[in-house]
Parts: sequence; C-alpha cells; structure tokens
Amino acid sequence: MARGLERDWEARLRAFETAKIELERREKERPRVISQPERDRLLARGPDLAAVWNAPTTTPRDRKELLRTLIEEVTIKVDRDTAAAHLALRWKGGALNEIDLALPRSRPATVRTDEDTIALLHRLAAHYPDGVIAGILNRQERATAYGHRFTAGPVGNLRRHWGIPCFEPTACAPEGELLTIKKAAVVLGVAPSTIHRLLNDGIIAGEQPTPAAPWRIAVNGSRKKPEPKKLPVIAAATTAIHAR
Repeated sequence: MARGLERDWEARLRAFETAKIELERREKERPRVISQPERDRLLARGPDLAAVWNAPTTTPRDRKELLRTLIEEVTIKVDRDTAAAHLALRWKGGALNEIDLALPRSRPATVRTDEDTIALLHRLAAHYPDGVIAGILNRQERATAYGHRFTAGPVGNLRRHWGIPCFEPTACAPEGELLTIKKAAVVLGVAPSTIHRLLNDGIIAGEQPTPAAPWRIAVNGSRKKPEPKKLPVIAAATTAIHAR
C-alpha cells in the first residue's frame, strides 16, 4: 500500500509541474493590459510616428519595418469580375480594419507602327512592290510595331490594314518607263557607276522617293511632249556619255 501511495504522489507531482509550466506559457502569451499612463504615452507618440513615416530620411525598408511592428496580418481578396479588392488588416493589439478598394482597369497598350513609317509606306506603295519596300524600310533601320525586320508579308499586311493600294507597274509612269540604275545601265551599255556619275552631274535626271530607295530614271518611250519639270529622258544623255 505504501508503494502505491508513493506512485500516486509522484504522478500527481509530475502533473502539477506540467500544469505549472503550461500556466507560465499561457501567461507569457496572453496580452498584457497596459496601464493608463502607458496608454497616454503611446497616444502622445502618434504624431511622432507620422513624422518619422513622412521624413525624407526614412527609406522604404524603414517603412516596411514599421509596418511589421504594427501589423500582425493582412488578408487580401481580389474580385476580378468587379475589379475590386477587400483588405483585412489585423493589428498587433488585436484590432481589425477592413478596407474595400477599386482596382484600376488596365487596358493593354496599343501596338502600332510608327506614323512616319505609315506615311512613307503611302508614298512608296505607288512606285515599288512590297518586297522592295521591305528592303527600303530595313535599310533605313525601321522596324515593325513588334520591333522585327520588315519582309514582304508584314508590308502587305500593313498596307491592307491602312487601305493603301498595291503597286501597279502598268499605271506607274505615264511619261514613259522608269528604270532602276542597273536597268538604265543595260539600256545605255555603260556601267552602273557611270549612271551614278551622270545623276550626280545632272546630265540625266532621276528621282528617289526616300533615302535607300531605288532610283527611278525615265527613258525615252513616251509619245507625249514632255511637260516642264518632268524627268528628262535618259536617251538624251547618250551623247554626253560618248563625249567623255
């Protein structure tokens, strides 16, 4: 019987020690009720906290540390359909604030080709096919709306989107056929460099709608009398070529 009483007594002592430890743990976790003087001091420091928050010397990292000191938990619920968010702020002292916010309705940025490139396309489409126009735009270091190099496909898509007529070879030169420098050199039986020199010297005339575009040189073939300010015919340069 004595041994049984001893075992019961030891068991009860262990249970008492366990309960004592648990009570101490709960006492530590339970929020302490501050006294009125302490409460008054905390309220008086409110303006100081606002001054610290708005001070130019306070970094974003410092503000985050302040928030961590004051806020226990933040819960955010977003409703995409109504473009709204519900915030629940739980403070260290147990207070709870709930805030409803309207989210900005973001619109995807409009991707458009540069307006100057569109204006240039209007001019070039009357004289060149889409493949040639793509080469001109690339030599001028222009790019598509997505930053890619031009090819005939994107040029055609861009032209159709803006309602720009395509190149019509039969209707492009009522005053006669317009040739590139290479073709004009073949007609005159000279080197392309000679055609370049004749253009630079003003012996023959040509037009270049934009830098890096192929030259357009008129050859004799029109039955109409040339009007003033029209492109002089290239055949008139033959004499000047042989004179040199």
